[in-house]
This record gives sequence, structure tokens and C-alpha cells, in this order.
Amino acid sequence: MAKQEVIVPDIGGAEGAEVIELLVAVGDTVEVEQGLIVLESDKASMEIPSSHSGTVLEMRVAEGDELAEGATILVLEVEADSSSAEEEPSEQGGAAEEEAPSETSAAAEPSADADAAEEAPASSSGESVETIVPVPDIGTDDAVDLIEISVAVGDQVAEGDSLVVLESDKASMEVPSPSAGEVLEILVKEGDSVSQGDPLLKMKVSAAAEAKPESQESPEPAAATEPAERAASAAAAKASAPAPAKASASASADSSSAAANTGGSVYAGPAVRKMARELGVDMQRIKATGPRGRILKEDLQSYVKDALTAKQAGVAGAGIPPIPEVDFSAFGEVEVLPRSKLDKLTANNMQRNWLNVPHVTQFDEADITELEAFRNSLKAEAEQRGTKLTPLPFLLKACAIALRDNPKFNASLSADGEDLVYKKYTHIGMAVETPAGLMVPVIRDVDQKTLWQLAEEVLELAGKARDRKLKPAEMQGGCFTISSLGGIGGTGFTPIVSAPEVGILGVSRAQVKPQWDGEQFQPRTMLPVSLSYDHRVINGGDAGRFCSQLVSLLGDIRKLLL
Repeated sequence: MAKQEVIVPDIGGAEGAEVIELLVAVGDTVEVEQGLIVLESDKASMEIPSSHSGTVLEMRVAEGDELAEGATILVLEVEADSSSAEEEPSEQGGAAEEEAPSETSAAAEPSADADAAEEAPASSSGESVETIVPVPDIGTDDAVDLIEISVAVGDQVAEGDSLVVLESDKASMEVPSPSAGEVLEILVKEGDSVSQGDPLLKMKVSAAAEAKPESQESPEPAAATEPAERAASAAAAKASAPAPAKASASASADSSSAAANTGGSVYAGPAVRKMARELGVDMQRIKATGPRGRILKEDLQSYVKDALTAKQAGVAGAGIPPIPEVDFSAFGEVEVLPRSKLDKLTANNMQRNWLNVPHVTQFDEADITELEAFRNSLKAEAEQRGTKLTPLPFLLKACAIALRDNPKFNASLSADGEDLVYKKYTHIGMAVETPAGLMVPVIRDVDQKTLWQLAEEVLELAGKARDRKLKPAEMQGGCFTISSLGGIGGTGFTPIVSAPEVGILGVSRAQVKPQWDGEQFQPRTMLPVSLSYDHRVINGGDAGRFCSQLVSLLGDIRKLLL
């Protein structure tokens, strides 16, 4: 085993690039080209890959440090053979690099003379020409995402001003203007994928400025010998180097203003930007906690978590303005008591369901005179069985038959709303009021159980709910819900559908009312029912048929046997 220092590679001449994120720690095992740290200059952020594989022995940098090319990042413990094998090419490369400057400088001299000869006539004419600005050398042939356009048609830009922002998996980079001029037409849009040479925009520049970039272009053989990812990072930094000193102060101010208007003030690394783009998150809304106001991955995750749990103001009500806070103590004595966890959970569920489900409620009355007579006749048998026969088992049985014959009520919408999921089982929830709040245990396979079995299970689950002994599995998997206020009172109410269910039956207090039988009024026991349903799945005809069948079944319980 041997020790190997990993240094900052060529980052395009950027001096004082800040370490904004450490991607590894002491003891981690890293592979070649694995990201070690994230550096950020004035124009770009880039991941620095590892030149060797091994185990991290020592970190030589910390977040907030400023590094330049050649600075030591960390020390790795590497295999002795692989270390020596990897060092040989670097030594050979160094020798090659020593010879390269002489050849380059020799070739550059005539080029400089040619430039001077070409510039003389161009400078003398003050003519303007239209030119296409392409994507420069970005160190890779692969397409990269265009995430931001920093200029608009009609803008005057100086040489070096940012035109667009590109982003790969490893770096985000600003593409500077090759010359000063006016933006005539933008040929791309945000979200496009572009490659080297693709046209970005059309500009009007002076003839002298147009001639200069063409004569200054020269190949960079060093980039071809680097690994693909390191070449991309180096090219990104070069493309995004600060503008030349000759750029005027006013041009810099205009560029800063344009960047701010297009979200350029957001500081975030490539991985965070990519994740935000995939999740559809506006990064301007995220509160940054990193150095220099940088948005970290944790900031994005926290924002998404808050949005999903509806804790942020303006999100909880799906864009509805929140109710302003009132100091009630200003009007008299008050007492503030904390809400239970169950109470708050129920409130959030109710609000979510009410906002997402288009509710419709249908009202009807069922004549349960005969049902009540039959139920009262079974009181003695119920006592012998050690149970109590309430109206709820009859309601459960009647709903199970109605769900079987009206399968849309026993279905749920798929998450994308494209499909209906029809359930081949019949599990019905029953709302139970407890001291801690509302709970809804689920009775399974209602259609397969007798009235006595249902009566026993109703009492058992209701007791568990009041004693806070229900298991999570006993409150899941419901297809339909019954909410009964019969023991409390009322003539009707509109229960809220518990999504992903599509229907819920509200039951109020039964009353003896006069009913016309064709010859005279007869006293009958009438039970008010309220059927709320999800209008995305259930239409009025479906609800009418369900309600009519339910009323018929409760009116003649012999039909429960059919």
C-alpha cells in the first residue's frame, strides 16, 4: 500500500475557487473519476474527480477554503502497483508537455502576424455584420442541458458577458459572449439539449470583432488526453472564466442585473439543480443554508418535505390565502391547549380530501320500521350471545350488496387519474368517535359475514378504537366508509369522502314520521342517509341507483338474503 496525494487539476485558470461541498470523508473508498469536492468560481461550479482509486486517509481541505490549480485536496491509500502504474503516464505526459510549448509558440508566431495583417483593414471600416454564436468547446461531444438564458433580444452585451448557462452531470457553466454587440435573435430555449457547435443566438457585431474570434481559434490537444469528465470540468471552467479586464463597469452592471432577473442569484451545484429540475421545484423559493447563500441538497429535500406535508403557508390551502392570525386575548380571557397528534392528523386528512375531491352529496330516507321491529325481537338472543345488535350491522350488510351491484363505488382512481382500480373485496370502514379524536377501523370481507359476526366485530373494533389499541393494519384497506351520527342527532350532514375511496355514507338519527300509504298516513320509522361521492368517478345516475338500492334493502331486510 502507498499514499497518494490528489490535487486540484486544471480548472481553466480560475484562482481562489471556493470549496462549497465535500463529497467524501476520511475512511471512504473512492474510485477513479468519483467526485471528491465541489468548487465554485464567479462563473461556474464544478465537481473535482479523483485521479486515483483508494481509501481516504486525510482531508486537506474544508468547506469555505479557496483553492487553485495544484492545491492538495486529500491523501489516499492506494495499491502500490496501481500507484506506480498511474504515475508513469503522468511523468511521460509531463515530458511531453515540456516539449509542447516550444512547438506551440513556434506555430503561434506566424498566426499572430496573420492576425495583425487581417485586423488592419477590418479596424478601419466601422461596418457591422450579423454573426451566429455557437456552443463553444465544452470538452465533450455529448449533449448538455441549457438551463438558463441570460439575455434577451435587443440587449447590448459586452465581450465576456454571460449569454446562456449550460449544465452537465458534473458542472454548470456560463457561456460568455465572444464579442460585444446586440442580440438580434435567440435560437434556443430553456430546457433544450445542445452540443458543441450548435447555434445559440444571432448577434450584430462590428466587422473587426467578427474577424477576431475566427483568427484566435486554436486546438487544445491537452483536453483530448484527459478523461472525459475531467476534460468537461476544465472546459467548463475555461468557458466560464471572468470577463477580460477591458470590459467596462457599466457592462458588468448590466450583466449582473440580467442574471438577477433570470434567477442567476441562485447558488447551487449541478446535482442540486438537476434534482430540482426533475422535481419541478422553483429554486428561487428554496431557503439556502450553505456558505455564500448556496442551496444544498438538504435544503431542497426540506422544501419538498414541507410541501408534501402541507406545512408551508400558501401551500397548505393549494394556493388559497391563509387565514390571518388573531390575538383573541385582546377581547377577553382565553385558554390555549395543544391539539393531540390524532386530532391534527385528522384535520390534515380532511383538508386534503376536501381540496382534492369534487364532492357531491345525495340525501334520502329509508323506512326501517320493519328492520327495527326485527332487531328488537333479537335482543334476548343477542344477550345470550354476549353481544349487541345495533342498526350498524344491517347498514354494513346493505352497503356490501349495493357495492357489489354498483362496482364504481368499490373502485379507486389510479394515481395519474388514467385508470379505475376495481376491487374484488369488500372492506368497509366505520367512523368511531374517541376521546383522542376520530378513528376509522375497517371491517374486512363484510359481504362474507353474517349479521351476528358483524355485530361482534363492530363492538370489538369500536372498543379498541376508544382504548387506543387499534393496529395500523386494522385501519387500512377500506373500500367505503359509514359515518353514523344516529346516537347523537341531526337530520342530515355532508360527510367528506376519504380518498382514495370514492364514496361515504352518512347516517343521522331515525325519527317516527307520518307516511302516506295511498289511503292514510301511517307512523313509520324513517332513517335519513347522506351519500357523498367523488364526482370524478361517480355521476348522478350512479349515485341515484346506489342510494335507491340501499333504501330498498333497508326497507325490506329479506332482500339481504338474495
